[in-house]
Amino acid sequence: QAQLWVTDAQYSFPFNLPNEWLGLPKQVNVLPASSSTTQVWGNEFDYEVLTAKASTASVYQDVAVLHKPTRTLLVCDAVQSISAEPPAILLSEPEYRRALLYHARDDPLERVDDDLYYWRKGWQRIALFSNFFMPGPLQKLDASVYLPAASRSPMPELGWAGILPFTWSDATPISFEALSQGGEVAVAPIIQIIMSRQPDATRRWLDMLCSWEFERVLPCHFDAPITVSPTSLRRAFAFLDQMRNDVRFCDSDVTFLREALDQLPTNLALFPTSLGPLRGKPCASRGP
Repeated sequence: QAQLWVTDAQYSFPFNLPNEWLGLPKQVNVLPASSSTTQVWGNEFDYEVLTAKASTASVYQDVAVLHKPTRTLLVCDAVQSISAEPPAILLSEPEYRRALLYHARDDPLERVDDDLYYWRKGWQRIALFSNFFMPGPLQKLDASVYLPAASRSPMPELGWAGILPFTWSDATPISFEALSQGGEVAVAPIIQIIMSRQPDATRRWLDMLCSWEFERVLPCHFDAPITVSPTSLRRAFAFLDQMRNDVRFCDSDVTFLREALDQLPTNLALFPTSLGPLRGKPCASRGP
């Protein structure tokens, strides 16, 4: 039978629920902090747990596991790679492609084809949504526009009762290219916000990972496996060496995340950071 392992400060947001309420069995194993002090899986694996307390009420943890025989590094949320092509699993079932087509539309009354052009278009927008929540090119429609249009949707099979409450500007491909950069490994913006609250702990964790010999990384999100060396992994964490909370993404895309931090209630407010606020790069706009 499989054994389940969890970190010692497992945390859920916005309410910190017991493990069994999160779908885990009552009996789980707690993973020690490092294989350098406690080896639980023999000599086949090394592992290192990152613990970064970003606020008084929350703890972020990530686990890196090195499978030595294959030189493969497994991580949870720390890094990601996003390529231009939608993942194969999203194209494998009509229900999955439906999500791509829903987001590919520019207008509630637009009909789109179930083909690669619109799959890619929808994928760009889903990737931007999931990383930035309110990316720069996203434009909310007035309820007086999308509600009357809902009952006249030419594609009711896409769900949400025909409602499409937003559209996207022509700057969307520019934002996606800054996010993707051909699949180059990067730290997700929300994760960098958290890590920047504990730069010393993150740097020690990164130093341990980069002392290992690996050729590929298996993240839990987006593309996997990806070809990554210790050098290219460290490059993704350049903000630690620069001591600035800079990202390669468009600044207009990280604006919502940056401003949302100032609006958090006291019990969820993040600790201040010496690295400053999250700042992206200026990106040229193609207009509305």
